[in-house]
Amino acid sequence: MTRLFYNFLMWLAQPLLRLKLARRGQREPGYLHAVAERFGRYDQPVPEAAGPTVWLHAVSLGETRAAVQLVLALRSRLPGMRLLLTHGTATGRAEGQKLLQAGDIQCWQPWDTSACAARFVAHFRPRIGILMETELWPNLVAACAQAGVPLVLGNARLSEKSLNWSRRLGWLARPAYRSLTAVWAQTQDDAKRLSAMGARVQGILGNLKFDATPDAGQVQMGRAWHATTGRPVIMFASSREGEEAALLQALNATDSVGVARAVQWLVVPRHPQRFEEVAALMAQHGFAVSRRSQWRGGPPAAAVTQAEQPTLWLGDSLGEMALYYGLSDVALLGGSFEALGGQNLIEAAACACPVVMGPHTFNFAEAAELARASGAAERVTSLREAVRAASALVGDPSRLSGARQAADAFALAHQGATGRLADAICRLIEK
Repeated sequence: MTRLFYNFLMWLAQPLLRLKLARRGQREPGYLHAVAERFGRYDQPVPEAAGPTVWLHAVSLGETRAAVQLVLALRSRLPGMRLLLTHGTATGRAEGQKLLQAGDIQCWQPWDTSACAARFVAHFRPRIGILMETELWPNLVAACAQAGVPLVLGNARLSEKSLNWSRRLGWLARPAYRSLTAVWAQTQDDAKRLSAMGARVQGILGNLKFDATPDAGQVQMGRAWHATTGRPVIMFASSREGEEAALLQALNATDSVGVARAVQWLVVPRHPQRFEEVAALMAQHGFAVSRRSQWRGGPPAAAVTQAEQPTLWLGDSLGEMALYYGLSDVALLGGSFEALGGQNLIEAAACACPVVMGPHTFNFAEAAELARASGAAERVTSLREAVRAASALVGDPSRLSGARQAADAFALAHQGATGRLADAICRLIEK
């Protein structure tokens, strides 16, 4: 009865979803593509495949990038496999196109009504469904159970904050977790929290993000560009709303001692629809702005006099995080200075870029603590403190070199989760 009530609410919310997509599509046209798929309506036929149809759901950009090595591992273990790839965001879908081969299918995640979920499962008939990290939709889980499709949660994580929320909605969340065929957790703490919700945790395999390989060409180009800057570069990586303003205030507050002029600052917002907003914010705070989209053959010369405005670089491009990390000496971790859980610090470590992170890293709790303990990351309480800590680090070549080596070693030490997860999935398919 409780899921019937949830289903009724999701059915009522469908017009609101259409309105949200229309508004979001004004800034990101990708959201206007194939809207009917959101409601379980599909144009593409599904011909027979030589091997199993493996459905992988990677809701956004980070999950899609983490899935790259998993898809490659599954293809090597399952000859003739057809990939069915679903997403919830336009950036995730755009990134996912790189994973497709002939015969593969890509579409939107269905809206979570019983009807939409049932049409999705009946149309594509996957052999197995793999949800990445945290995505759990009660009607979609139920539709797979009714159709006999094993549904698993891979690279699974559940923060303490999310656990508390799930407990408040236990009448809905617990049946969904119990209905999953298998769950493979990132960490011991994740496993305990998932088990508390009734999930059948089959193993603790580590974090797939450690196996993601940064684009070597981008890293090399970034380092070559760095050599021409004439000063250290500090990046605010994947910054979120509210954080850029705090950084700019911190830079203005410390400008009397030359921090904003002694270091080249690079800001890379997490969401592309905010590029213009962040550029305007920089100008409002008295900084000149140089945008990556306007660079030709590398960043501009960094030298300024005391009478000139300091110039901030704005990373307003997609798919170039490896280049930005290669260009930077140190990165401030976006999403960790507001109560947002932090972005992916593993990507920075893989590029040998040490991190200064704020107090909020519950999305990567164990990785953040391991990085701090290894010397690959430093934790502070505010952005003003982060500015001072990062500036001090780049001002000490010996300490910076040690932090870069620690970041590289930290990334290498935790690899291997992808192969373990691929093996577990294949064993389940064989059963």
